[in-house]
Amino acid sequence: QHKILPCRNSKKETDLNVAQARVRDLDAQLNAKEADLATALNENRTLENELRELKDQVLSLNLSLEDTKKHLHSEMLRRVDLENHMKTLQEEMTFQKRLHEDELKETKRAHESRIAEVESGRQREFESKLSDALQGLRKQHEEQIQGYKEEMERTFSAKMENAQLTAARNTEFANAAREELMETQKRVDTLVSQVNQYQTQNVALESRIKELQNLLDYDRDLHRRRMAEKEEEMAQAQKQAQAQLEEYEHLLDVKLALDLEINAYRKMLEGEEQRLKLSPSPSSHSTATQAASQGRRFLHGKKRKIKETKKREHSAAFKTIQHVSATGNISIEEIDADGKFVRLKNHSDEDQPLHGWVLRRRIGSVADVTYKFPSQFTLQAGQVVTIWGAAAGVSPGPSDLVWKSQKSWGAGDNIGVTLITDDGEELAERKIMLVPRGEESEQDDDYEEITGSEVAFAPQTKRRRKKKCCLVS
Repeated sequence: QHKILPCRNSKKETDLNVAQARVRDLDAQLNAKEADLATALNENRTLENELRELKDQVLSLNLSLEDTKKHLHSEMLRRVDLENHMKTLQEEMTFQKRLHEDELKETKRAHESRIAEVESGRQREFESKLSDALQGLRKQHEEQIQGYKEEMERTFSAKMENAQLTAARNTEFANAAREELMETQKRVDTLVSQVNQYQTQNVALESRIKELQNLLDYDRDLHRRRMAEKEEEMAQAQKQAQAQLEEYEHLLDVKLALDLEINAYRKMLEGEEQRLKLSPSPSSHSTATQAASQGRRFLHGKKRKIKETKKREHSAAFKTIQHVSATGNISIEEIDADGKFVRLKNHSDEDQPLHGWVLRRRIGSVADVTYKFPSQFTLQAGQVVTIWGAAAGVSPGPSDLVWKSQKSWGAGDNIGVTLITDDGEELAERKIMLVPRGEESEQDDDYEEITGSEVAFAPQTKRRRKKKCCLVS
């Protein structure tokens, strides 16, 4: 049954990883859809702005057209006024002409009366001069009237042509703006339908994500309950095995005590046989001695089994040495040997914002890589934060971060991680080195050897004190 449990556990973990990968894919699809939706909304806003601009242009063109119509109407009114003024001038001219004719008639009558008094030769001379003067006055008035008329006609025709050209141009602008407005309205309707479609798809994806999340939560709870049941079963099995082992050891102790008593009685019998000069039985003595030695070896082997298992790792040819140094309140607590995570701890009583801080990783001759903390991240006082690789396959908690651009922190014989502030100052460092046994003492003379895996950092007061240590595992 213990062999079936790891298989079931691995299967459940595989199913959980598949579900998490599917959730990440759905998250990526949702982000893509949200990006498309944002793009469509931006285009919609752009088109709405263009539509408002076109409406403003149409409104300005309509205002210009109205102004042109008003100007044309005013020009027509001016033309009517000029025509009326021309008629008035013509009437005045006619009236003046009549007056002049009357004056001429009176003058003529006066001249005739005078001429009657003068000689006939002088009368003809005056009549010819008078007719010439009248003809000159008539020609002068006709030339002035003709000039006024031609000037008024030229002005009116020029203003009419300008008004017609302006009206035609404004009409063309209005038609073009109306067509562009219709096309923009069609594009806006198309984009609105696309946005509605994307929103429908987004709602469907969100509902699907909720369903998958509920299913994943149910699977997690079921897996957690089953794991708890299996752990209880394993604990009970271990208790039973321990009880059986203790009972077996008790029986073995009883057997050894009985063997010792039998041996004592046998020695007493041998002594009596020697005293009575009887032949001893060597087979019984050798058998008892062999049984006692085997029982003693078996008991000692059972008691030393756990110690030999614990010391098996130290029989290898290499050992792992960790060099730790810190000059501030933040320290690098742990580096996973398989490259899954790096853990930091805040040893002070104050929160430490890590905006702009980076972790630099070095592995032998491989190029260095850096992890940059999020802009709003703050490490609480006395708390730890774990930065996982992307391929670690864990669900990050509130005190965890994930290095999405790097699958692992890497593994090798010489791994170093350094904590660097936004000013470029190196505050903490941890190195893991795999060295042959017996050679690490020469290169680690500057470090303090600590047998535990935890390094205690005293709170920093007014100035920082650099502390180094060496962890041997």
